[in-house]
Order: sequence, then C-alpha cells, then structure tokens
Amino acid sequence: MTKPILDMIQCPKDLKKLTDQQLSTLCQEIRKFLVSSVSRTGGHLASNLGVVELTVMIHRLFDSPHDHIVFDVGHQSYTHKLLTGRKEAFSRLRKTGGLSGFPRPAESVHDAFIAGHASNSVSAALGIAQAALLQGEDSYTIAVIGDGALTGGEAYEALNNAGRSGTRLIVVLNHNDMSISKNVGAFAKYLSSLRSSRRYLRMKRHVESVLLHTPLVGKPLHGWLRRSKSILRRVVYPSTFFEDMGFHYLGPIDGHNLKDLDSALSRAKELSAPVVVQVETVKGKGYLSAEENPGEYHAVSPSTSSGKNYSEVAGRFLLSLADQNDKICAITAAMKYGTGLQYFAASHRERFFDVGIAEEHAVTFAGGLAANGMIPVFCVYSSFLQRGYDQIIHDLAIDHRHAVLCVDRAGLVGEDGETHQGVFDAAYLSQIPNMTVYSPEGYEELRLCLEQAVRKETGLVAVRYPRGSENRAHTLLPDCNFQFVEDDADTLLVSYGRSFSECVKAKEQMDTSVSLLKLTKIAPIDPRAVMRAMSYQRILFVEEGIYTGGIAQQFASMLLEHGYHGNYQILAIRGQFVPHGAVKDLLHQLKLDAQGIVEALKQEEPSNE
Repeated sequence: MTKPILDMIQCPKDLKKLTDQQLSTLCQEIRKFLVSSVSRTGGHLASNLGVVELTVMIHRLFDSPHDHIVFDVGHQSYTHKLLTGRKEAFSRLRKTGGLSGFPRPAESVHDAFIAGHASNSVSAALGIAQAALLQGEDSYTIAVIGDGALTGGEAYEALNNAGRSGTRLIVVLNHNDMSISKNVGAFAKYLSSLRSSRRYLRMKRHVESVLLHTPLVGKPLHGWLRRSKSILRRVVYPSTFFEDMGFHYLGPIDGHNLKDLDSALSRAKELSAPVVVQVETVKGKGYLSAEENPGEYHAVSPSTSSGKNYSEVAGRFLLSLADQNDKICAITAAMKYGTGLQYFAASHRERFFDVGIAEEHAVTFAGGLAANGMIPVFCVYSSFLQRGYDQIIHDLAIDHRHAVLCVDRAGLVGEDGETHQGVFDAAYLSQIPNMTVYSPEGYEELRLCLEQAVRKETGLVAVRYPRGSENRAHTLLPDCNFQFVEDDADTLLVSYGRSFSECVKAKEQMDTSVSLLKLTKIAPIDPRAVMRAMSYQRILFVEEGIYTGGIAQQFASMLLEHGYHGNYQILAIRGQFVPHGAVKDLLHQLKLDAQGIVEALKQEEPSNE
C-alpha cells in the first residue's frame, strides 16, 4: 500500500520535493485528515478547509521559519501545523497539555506570532518585516488575513503604515465572504466588486497567451508588461484601494488552483516590496456540509449534544424585552450566532446591528445610540471586549450613558486558550466609576439581571455570564444583589457567578459547618454584604478571575477599612495566562473546583492574604 504523502511531510522543505500531482493529492489528504481529526477532538473546521491549497503553496514557495508567516485569525492555521511537523499531536488538539488551536510561538518556531484575536496580522507582520530590514535579514514576511478581519480598524492602521514601508511584506488577503457571521459593510462589497471584475482577468489571460505564442517579440513584450506596474490593468480597471495606499496589488486569484497560486506568490516575491495578493477561497472547501453552512461548521464540538446555554437564554430574553420596548437595540461584532442574537435579528432587523469585527466601533456606536435616546445592548465575548476598553471609559462611562454590555464567555472558556479566557473583565470593568456589573449564577438570575440592567438601571451596566450551560447545585431564589446561606459557623465562603456552585459542592463535602455568601452585583459591592461578613473569623473568597485588582481584593479592602481582624484568603488566578484545556481540568489545576476549595478550607493554619 502506498504511503500517504502527508505522512512524508515532516517540515516545509519536504514540499519542495513534490511534483504538481503529488501536491494536489496532498491537499486532498489534508482535507480528509482535518475532517476526521476535528470531528473527534472538536475545533475550527470550515476556515481550515478553505485555506489548504493556499497554505501548502506558501510553505512550498517560502522558507519558514526564516520567512515569517503570520495568520489572522489563527484558527485557520491547522494546515500550517500539519506541514510543520505537528501531525501526531492533532489527537490532542485543544486538550489540556495538547496542541493549541491557534499559532503559539512557544509551541513551534514556525509560529511567528500569536493570533487568537482578529485584525492584528498586518501590524505584527510589518513589525517583523521592519526588524528584518533593520538587521539586514534577507527574508520575507507573509500576513494571511481573512476579509472578515479587514472589518477591524487595526488592519487599516497597519495598511496605512505598511504600504510605503519598503519592506518585504506580502499581505495575502483570503476573501471567502465569511467571518463567523457573514461579512458586512462597504469593504466587503468592495472586495466582491474586485472579484467580479472578470473582464480584466479574461483580457489579461488572452493578451498573455497571444504574446507568449508570438515569435521573436512576444516574450520580450510579455516581460515588459509584467514589469510596468500592470499598465494593462490600469487601462481597463481603475487602481485599487491597496495601490492607493502604496501596495502592489495582485489578484483576484483562485485560492484553490495551485498553479495560479504559484504564479501569484512567485510574482509577489519578485517585487520585493509591500504586496497585497487577493485570493478567492470557499470556506469549508471539499466538505459539502461545511461549504453550505460555513457558520455552523466554523467551530465543531466532539459532542453531539445541543442543550440550552447562557448565550441562547440571554438572546431569547433580550428579544422578549425588545418586543415590549422599541428603544432597545442589539449590537454584535460578527458574533450574531455565538451570542444568541439571531432571534433578535430575525424579529427586529431594523434595531439589530452587526458591525463586523470592530469592537471599538461597537462600543462608541452604542454611545451614540444612547446619546440620542435608544437603549443599546452590545453582546460580546469577554476577551474581545478588552479591545474596546478605552471606548468604554471615554464614550460611555464618563457621560453616564445608559448602555448594557452583555459579556458572554466570562470566566474560563477552555479549549481556545490564553487569547480567549474571559478572566480579566470583572477586574477591569469594576474599576470604572459609576459602573454596575452583575455576574448571575443560573438562567433565572441571568434573566433577572438583564431586566434590571435594561429597565431599571441608569448609566453603564455589564451583565457577565459564562460559556456553556447552567450548572447550579442548590435552590436559592434568583437575586440581583447578594445572598447569604448562614450556618452556625466561623468560616464564610464568598463567591460569584459559576464559582458559587463549586462553593456549594465544597460545603456539602465538609465535615464542619461553613456559611456561604453569593455576590450577584459585583460592582459596586454592597456594603451591607461586607458588614455581615465582618462577624466571621475566617473568610475564603473564590474567584474565577485574576487575583490582582479582582473582586476578592476589593472585598478585602472594604473589610480592612471597617477594621476586620480575622483570616482572609483568596483563591483566584495568580500571575499567569491560562492555557487551553477542558474547563473542568483547568478549574482543577487552578484549585478553583470543589476539591481545591475543600483543601483550602482544611488547612489548619491558613496564611493571611
């Protein structure tokens, strides 16, 4: 039996030994492997199926890691990982201690830059290319950016600086009409207009064919045309946006045609100056279900269960609120389905806004809506909201605008790793003056907090909730402030959000009595909760977030201000970025699960923290 070509690829240099037919076969093998492997482990499927030929040809024509390849967003890097010696590690893709689902420089020298969030590739690649130029390094830097990432403002800031930089920067624009939600905005239409300009492409191919078959003068004329900055194209088609910014522009190219990719990328290398190569790909290529439903197959889970989750509950309840109040608007940054807003979008399209991958704009846009009497609700993943922090302060908080931030994926998210863990929002949002932050535990409490945030609160309000489904371990009635479960005990366990369920489990495992305090409104902390906690000799605060500046530290500060002299401990995430892995495993490693809480409670002489 013939050995699969994929098994012969241990490093990118092995690609240079393959024939054209073998390259084509390799691409088929890669697709088959990805569908089989990702179906078992979970991961991003459609985006990776769409860039197989493109990634193969980049590695065949360039010399990684001497040449630097930066992916944007990094979830399209699976083929890159296969070609750089990590095939055997795919059995533990996104698992605890296993292969990351994104480029990770600590994992491989072939991963030039971390890439968990969109729109940063051109900035990073320009920095790498500029450093190479300054140090006399004879190398190329390639940024592979999707058209979805071009809705992010950072990409334009970088393009504005890169076009006339004089570096060996090649920006490969992968145009597939999709991010996670379908791309929106004027630039998506502009790229589509470039793609539809087949008139130019047909004429170009025809003229080249005629010249190459014309005796004596044909080939010299063909070479002259290639060196003349696309004079032919300028006659029949105006200059592109990219050329106006100083780039050479090549394209559009069929991103699944190996010969066309070879020609375009080879030409980009010859130019030795900033170049944009636009390639047209099909997201989910080669797997019919993913081609027809690329959003559904953006990320797949090894589990077939599809139960209720926090995002869906939030989305459906926002719809019910909007049915009763025509001032409520919903905003997403290319995450309509991920945040459960598809229901709102279907019923109130005129009040639903998908701004693309542009969180900074989304926050300020919400401020504008609020300034003119609407009630904007921006639903966004915790780690993506970090990008709009300045706008939260400047454009919402200072003027006390009534807007609601639905902070999805708050806390540990698991398999997507460091770039996606939502462990910072509680700390950074709670620092903002006049900001109200709710962290409900369970679906009923989520609905109650959303209603409070939209209907009753003024100013800026955040409601944060975790990824996945409800996991309550008790029957406490929902409350928007705080709740005590008091026993005849000297020890008090304090927590909020999902962590409270772990505290309840820990209490049930203890031989001695322990009281519980659940905070639902975590900013500002209610002074009454602090005063009731003062009577306990020992307090353990459990927080699924960062230690420094977190809610636990703020609670401790309030206790000390009132003269607390008991023993105070904090279980939180200290001085580290949390890697990828199952949430259950990560909670155990961080000692934030019931077992870790019990161990902390059983310490005979806990240290004061």
